[in-house]
Amino acid sequence: MEMKLTIRRVPTVVSNYQDDADKPRAGCGRNCLGHCCLPVSKLSLYAFKANPAKPSQEDAASTKSLVNILLTEWEDRMARGLFRYDVTACETKVIPGNLGFVAQLNEGRHLKKRPTEFRVDRVLQPFDPAKFNFTKVGQEEVLFQFENGAGDDSYFLNNAPITAADRAPNVVAINVSPIEYGHVLLIPRVLDRLPQRIDPESFLLALQMAAEAASPYFRLGYNSLGAFATINHLHFQAYYLSVPFPVEKAPTHKIPLSEDTMKSGVTVSKLINYPVRGLVFEGGNTLNDLANVVSSACIWLQDNNVPYNVLISDCGKRIFLFPQCYAEKQALGEVSQELLDTQVNPAVWEISGHIVLKRRNDYEEASETSAWKLLAEVSLSEERFEEVKAYIFTAAGLVQADEEEVSEGEEATYAPVPVAPLPVAEGCLVLQ
Repeated sequence: MEMKLTIRRVPTVVSNYQDDADKPRAGCGRNCLGHCCLPVSKLSLYAFKANPAKPSQEDAASTKSLVNILLTEWEDRMARGLFRYDVTACETKVIPGNLGFVAQLNEGRHLKKRPTEFRVDRVLQPFDPAKFNFTKVGQEEVLFQFENGAGDDSYFLNNAPITAADRAPNVVAINVSPIEYGHVLLIPRVLDRLPQRIDPESFLLALQMAAEAASPYFRLGYNSLGAFATINHLHFQAYYLSVPFPVEKAPTHKIPLSEDTMKSGVTVSKLINYPVRGLVFEGGNTLNDLANVVSSACIWLQDNNVPYNVLISDCGKRIFLFPQCYAEKQALGEVSQELLDTQVNPAVWEISGHIVLKRRNDYEEASETSAWKLLAEVSLSEERFEEVKAYIFTAAGLVQADEEEVSEGEEATYAPVPVAPLPVAEGCLVLQ
């Protein structure tokens, strides 16, 4: 008999319709994102330009940027009372230390729900229409469609028919249990009911959103199953936070690549002096080049049952990839009770250094040492990480050059990080 590895955790409620997902319904009776309603509906539409990484002439003076539109629509849903709590009232602080971990106290995010058993040893699982998925979300939780306008400029329409006649639409919806200001979900081809697995097309869409946002404070994240994704319906998360993430400030060591594999323009580095081992992908002659390399790495990980998290940073120009093993350790009883008692689920945001704490005592006593101790449990061992890295390189068509080819004296590099927020609406107060 096959042994299953499972953990019990409180599921994150991302939609107000999630609690009703298992109840039998005769017909729909409401505007949802399913086949019964969406094809004949009208939703707002954000059509991004064909090349989001290339600024248009109107960008500099435009007040209708993606971030401003998204945050305006998000605040409208907050005014309608669609969120489970006011995340802007949550206490947030930067923890003193070299990396500046960001801690948030959110005592209500895990309440009113019973722990549920999640299988953590299968990164790829078939889509189950009987479970909650995003086709069951009400349209009032949707901010807009997000589609390629195929032109030189982006535009926004308040009321538009479903535009992609030849395929299912991409939609951006609120997360009703937000971690931070502007927390949304990007759901590619929602009607296709894709399971939580990366493919090149969906990953390119996420990069296009980051590039279109054109703000270093707007990041996207992805969690695989087994790495604290709890809904097996393809989605990315995103939100706005006007301070650098610790991982964005961490030093990196550039991995030398052979000339033949550098034609795409993508460079790869390894994080150093950070509690979670990870790879950093940057550059690319086009967004598509970067998307192809990183999605190939993700596909190898999920096909080989390695849980992972992805952070899309710097307007889609910098991508962090973290293979991880925390849930597996938890299922095997290898995580200390002290860490389990914090009820922190180290998914992409936590790994990147934005840690949501549920108990005031943990928040008040939070330190760089405690954050490092938690995140170190997430990381693969050095030996396993190097093994996985080698497989990833093969899958992505990358060939590592001999270390001797690297110029002598090469040192770790520190990525430049933004120092002042862009002029958009205020989110949580971050206590320096």
